[in-house]
Amino acid sequence: MALTRDFKETVVARVERDPKFAKALLDEATMLLISGEAETARMILRDLVNATVGFEQLAKMTDVPSKSLHRMLSPKGNPSMDNLAAIFGAVSSKISRNARATRQPKVA
Repeated sequence: MALTRDFKETVVARVERDPKFAKALLDEATMLLISGEAETARMILRDLVNATVGFEQLAKMTDVPSKSLHRMLSPKGNPSMDNLAAIFGAVSSKISRNARATRQPKVA
């Protein structure tokens, strides 16, 4: 029998090693939200939060309780635009920092 890994674990592992993948997921969540597919956008954003900052750190960054953030990013969640902007900003900031940290200096 083939070994399998949970989808969320796969996303976390890929995000940790590939900042471009993380950025692509964030861009996809943005486009889904704009095109009216908010539930799918929240699911992607939830996976990104788990793979980058985590809900406890996100709560500190946004001054919103972790439990409330979990509810906002659930399938039935209904976050305000202010909260969504804060979440997108925190995840985007973390992805940018990770991308800078993983860049290798060019050898002359």
